[in-house]
Amino acid sequence: MRHAYTPTLPELQAFVQAAETGSTTRAAAALGLTQSAVSRSLNSLEARLGVRLFHRVRQRLILSDAGRAMLPEAGRILGDLDAAALTVMSFGGHSEVLRIAALPTFGAIWLIPRLHRFALAAPDVTFDMTATLEPVDFDRAPVDLAVLRGPPRPGLRSAVLVPERLVVVAAPGLLGEGPLEDAGLARLPLLQQATRPNLWLDWFLDAGMDPITILRGARFEQFGMVLAAARAGMGAALVPEVLVGADLAGGALRLASRRSMPGRWPYALTWPERSEERASFRAFRDWLVAEAGTG
Repeated sequence: MRHAYTPTLPELQAFVQAAETGSTTRAAAALGLTQSAVSRSLNSLEARLGVRLFHRVRQRLILSDAGRAMLPEAGRILGDLDAAALTVMSFGGHSEVLRIAALPTFGAIWLIPRLHRFALAAPDVTFDMTATLEPVDFDRAPVDLAVLRGPPRPGLRSAVLVPERLVVVAAPGLLGEGPLEDAGLARLPLLQQATRPNLWLDWFLDAGMDPITILRGARFEQFGMVLAAARAGMGAALVPEVLVGADLAGGALRLASRRSMPGRWPYALTWPERSEERASFRAFRDWLVAEAGTG
């Protein structure tokens, strides 16, 4: 239900353009309207809200305190409408859109390169994919499935895709002859992953070493950034093995240690029960689980 004080879309558009241009004439040109139409929208909006949004100074519009308070939210609302329209337009030519949330680096390196194979088998399905480092609230987020790590969550279904195994990698120029023992590894700069700050601690504790030097090294938010720093020779990186296959095969990185360490949680597909009502989801879930089984 729309309240009497709720602005109309033309009023919001006129307000934002007038605020940005400082002129009803320039706002009208930007919106493809007449100057009088923009003036009517501004007058209507001020009357609707019961406040003055502009001061008129020498034929120029200057935002009032109320106008300055309103502008950021008005701009956000118009931006959200544009984003919603573009999202709906992405359905063009497809009868189904699967909305996926995934860990940024795993999504970019492991998941996205595989999606084209499903697209060939199901051309009526397309994807709307976002990156996340946090668990998804399926009750609020418009997401059908997520590819994440972490403990099972009550009320959700899940399927393991890839167990996590951590390896140490570095640029060839940093290593010299070959893999290092842990004592030699500890003397290198150790690249830190901000969202999993205990990785190096666990590594050296597993080796029975004093981890006093583990915080020496640059810190990055995502594994993708850690890997970029490792390729640039900034230090050794402790990363999931599944993320470095191409770098190892191409020689951009080399194994810096002969040992590895299991991660606590696997990469898993997680979804709410409601997603199973869609045949496209069931087909994609079954395909992705089978695809993970092929390596």
